[in-house]
Amino acid sequence: MLKDKPMENTDKNTHHENNQEFIGLQVNKGIDKPDTVNQDAIARFKRTKTKALGVAEYVEGIRNGNRSVLGKAITLAESTLPKHRVISDQVIEQCLPFAGKSVRIGITGVPGVGKSTFIEAMGTYLTKHGHKLAVLAIDPSSERSKGSILGDKTRMEQLSADKNAFIRPSPSAGTLGGVAGRTRESIILCEAAGFDVIFVETVGVGQSETLVHSMVDFFLLLMLAGAGDELQGIKRGIMEMADGMVITKADGGNEIQATAAKAEYRSALHLFPPSVSGVAPDVLLCSAVNNTGLPEIWEMVKKYSTKTKENGYFNKKRAAQEKYRMYEAIHENLMGAFYKSSEISELLPSFEKQVMEGKTSAHSAADILLAKYFGAKS
Repeated sequence: MLKDKPMENTDKNTHHENNQEFIGLQVNKGIDKPDTVNQDAIARFKRTKTKALGVAEYVEGIRNGNRSVLGKAITLAESTLPKHRVISDQVIEQCLPFAGKSVRIGITGVPGVGKSTFIEAMGTYLTKHGHKLAVLAIDPSSERSKGSILGDKTRMEQLSADKNAFIRPSPSAGTLGGVAGRTRESIILCEAAGFDVIFVETVGVGQSETLVHSMVDFFLLLMLAGAGDELQGIKRGIMEMADGMVITKADGGNEIQATAAKAEYRSALHLFPPSVSGVAPDVLLCSAVNNTGLPEIWEMVKKYSTKTKENGYFNKKRAAQEKYRMYEAIHENLMGAFYKSSEISELLPSFEKQVMEGKTSAHSAADILLAKYFGAKS
């Protein structure tokens, strides 16, 4: 029987079972318990953490083509915090003199048409020919969580690694039609950073086309052959907005159908009123997999840009877009100020209940609330 006596080894890393009195037992020392906090990671974080940038530093970084600073500036522009908006507006204001020198191309099409694949193929073609490309890809946000996958960079692996390309996926965050609210500002920042071609990709939900059309120079509509009645498969209004159309996936066994669809769309376009740009839209074929049709598409864009600059439509359209954006900003600011009003916040639940119970009409409730808001401001 073992005698009770104090343990001689008190070191936490040794085992008293190894004492002579416990013959036959052998316990190894084992591995030292690591710290609960990763000190190396903290040290690395402290080394990489930088102070907040000022307006001049943002502008300088953007003008020097610093992608990290450009990304931060776009994040700042997308922020809804008032203090961020103040800095962002100053940065954008100072970047304006260096913007406007790119070709802005809106790209839309129904889901499954191959927008991301087309953008990667077209973008790679452009960078190989000396262009600098910025892709503003709008990811649809969840109506419930307001989150989004932001998966465009994972779908454009080759273009993501291209030093002459910049891909910025942004959540639509509930904006009408799926276009990020500050995409126009992002375009200005990218142009100031030296990108001479800007792609704006829509989520293809059917309503964003009008908004994208109001911020780009060339509106490209991607179509898919063999997916039913081609002419019934898309709205007439979208076709009328298009400055050019491309039938995608024109490869393999789909070439015959794509060629037939091309002829049908060309015939349909002749039935539409003449384009206000003075340049008739064309329909082309493309295979992003085989990289066919890309030079012809870029030639179509260049031809459109040259002719519209010659007839004055290019600059006239951009001026009208800036005017549209001003009224859009007024609408956004008024709506934001309205909902932030403490008086309106108190009254809204009561009026919501009355409208839902049928005790007052929606228009009457809106008129009363607006009258109270502007009355409080006067």
